Amino acid sequence: MQDKVRALEQSLRAHAPLVVAYSGGVDSACLLALARRTLGDRVLGVIADSPSLPRQALADALETAREFGATVEVVQTDEVNDPRYAANPINRCYFCKAELFQRLDALARERGYAVIAYGENADDPAHLRPGSQAAAEFSILAPLKQAGLTKADVRALSRELGLPTADAPAQPCLSSRIPHGTPVTPEALALVERGEAFVRSLGFRVFRVRYLAGDAPSARVQIAPEEMGAVDTMRGSIERGLHTAGFAGVEIDPAGYRPAE
Repeated sequence: MQDKVRALEQSLRAHAPLVVAYSGGVDSACLLALARRTLGDRVLGVIADSPSLPRQALADALETAREFGATVEVVQTDEVNDPRYAANPINRCYFCKAELFQRLDALARERGYAVIAYGENADDPAHLRPGSQAAAEFSILAPLKQAGLTKADVRALSRELGLPTADAPAQPCLSSRIPHGTPVTPEALALVERGEAFVRSLGFRVFRVRYLAGDAPSARVQIAPEEMGAVDTMRGSIERGLHTAGFAGVEIDPAGYRPAE
């Protein structure tokens, strides 16, 4: 681990000053915190804000960065209005990342930053991640991956750094709750956000509220198996809350949440 961290720090110094594409997730938070520790003010975090990012996630990401002293700027991205993204193809993430990296590339050139980095780790299979294609096209640096840091390494480092994200579950964007081929709209994203905020308010930690299109949208709720024991006593509350949020129908998946989905 120490060799990997030294390699990461050497890479960061060699490419400073740099911009880190920051989402507030496990990987990007660890990368930004280490870059801040290594480079001081020669690193800038930038987070993309759009309807696919929950308001609470944005607030949490900014607070986390403040805790370890990193400067983070918010840029507005417009991928939801890109017909290629909104059509929700299998490679939807490519169009999102391409939009983000285009914005960051312009910012870096304007401000004099040498490199843009993002939080891909050594476990991430590039051939299965459309965002990796966009990163390659814009020559985005992946310092964690290049140093050989795995997801387990990143979580361990995050604990050492005292980051609140160390044991945080994966939290992809709200668009991932909409099945491929079903259009991504601001209205659908807002509905999913309301639904997930309600389920979270009940105390559930790892779950998804899937959006099912129809004459009126329905929800398929998937909760982590280790938390399913609470569902029986809270089923009525879940259903009522999601109806209030705007879903016409509510189904609780008896198989629970499967992270591969």
